Amino acid sequence: MFSKAIVRTPPKSLVDGITTAGLGEPDYALALRQHRQYIEALESCELEVTVMDADERYADSMFVEDTALLMPRCAVVTNPGARSRQGEVVEISTLLREFYDQVDSILPPGTVDAGDIMMVGDHCYIGLSERTSTDGASQMITYLQAAGYSGSTLSISEALHLKSSVAYLENNNLVVSGELVDRPELSGFNRIEIEHSERRAANCVWINGRVLIATGHPHASEKIRTLGYSVIELDVSEFEKLDGGLSCLSLRF
Repeated sequence: MFSKAIVRTPPKSLVDGITTAGLGEPDYALALRQHRQYIEALESCELEVTVMDADERYADSMFVEDTALLMPRCAVVTNPGARSRQGEVVEISTLLREFYDQVDSILPPGTVDAGDIMMVGDHCYIGLSERTSTDGASQMITYLQAAGYSGSTLSISEALHLKSSVAYLENNNLVVSGELVDRPELSGFNRIEIEHSERRAANCVWINGRVLIATGHPHASEKIRTLGYSVIELDVSEFEKLDGGLSCLSLRF
């Protein structure tokens, strides 16, 4: 169960954010409204939400998930794989010391985006991607093991992040799409396969028995509801234009 979340207000500079989506330029005013609705959804899941101020220096800084891995017994600030984002970790590192006695950090040249890390109980699956390197993943696993957790890696090549294509919904249920559908590393789960046309729905979020999912994916939503989850649909169209999704917009702990 989670009790807290950290989000960051989108900056006006988000129109200059990194993207490969090809969905057009985001609408800043609409992005702010969608972000407010996202916060309200987190609060409806009984989370106490800390809202960081916008930072115009970092166009992608609303995707706060990438800057840290937060577990009950450890906090690790990452070193994001995109050079333009690496300065984001300074403020998040300071903030996390309000919640954790010790905050560790991934050191260069290792890189990690925490969007590449899926937590399953006391184990973390770490995607090796363009943003997360073998060295960075190795450092992360060392920190996890020191805190009594474990970690393993799997390579991805099609999606930006591991959690672009997979989400753990607790109770051994795994939403999965694309290149991860038949991966042997994930064979032990009850896999809920998401069709290609609704692939963005794979970036959903379990919070205290509820599942946040992007609007516009009726088949995926129905599959999740069939498993007994209460589903909250949210419009994140402006963040999808920047290769982002629901999990990317918060740190939940």
